[in-house]
Amino acid sequence: MPETAHSEFWKDIKPVENVFREGGLPEVYHAKIAEGDERYWVPISETVSSKPIWISPSKNMWADVLMSKSAGLVNRHYHPHPIWAYTISGKWAYLEHDWTATAGDFIYETPGESHTLVCYEHEDPMKVFFVVSGPLMWLDDDGNTIGHFDVFDYMKAAREHYDKVGIGADYVDTLIR
Repeated sequence: MPETAHSEFWKDIKPVENVFREGGLPEVYHAKIAEGDERYWVPISETVSSKPIWISPSKNMWADVLMSKSAGLVNRHYHPHPIWAYTISGKWAYLEHDWTATAGDFIYETPGESHTLVCYEHEDPMKVFFVVSGPLMWLDDDGNTIGHFDVFDYMKAAREHYDKVGIGADYVDTLIR
């Protein structure tokens, strides 16, 4: 139940009794997704970590908050599917574009895009909420595919990290929908 309404016009409306259809799963709710215990941030590169928020193996998708506390780099990669990003804090960009994102900026990445994500030195850590669909295809300096990172790689990395830091690998299961 949310907090009690006081003067809102809808305060006397009854909630739906049967919220979930048969087989339906509860929502994933996280308060203050860009804050909290740093053990929940999974290393993605030497300078960038990811905090998983929602994971869908059946759609090969995930939502996360990417973080870098200083100058950072996510390897050059290609997206065969769309990506959505909302900048929470800090400053970041793609070397291949003419914009630099700061707090409040939104980016939609079209399918078929290759780029190199960089994070700038800034008084606030770079934190970006991403919704990733499909794999990241790692690229060499010439743009040739040299590997991939999909939802299954992400879950494996998160499980290993959470086991290592004492949270437990099964925490990942609470994020899967």
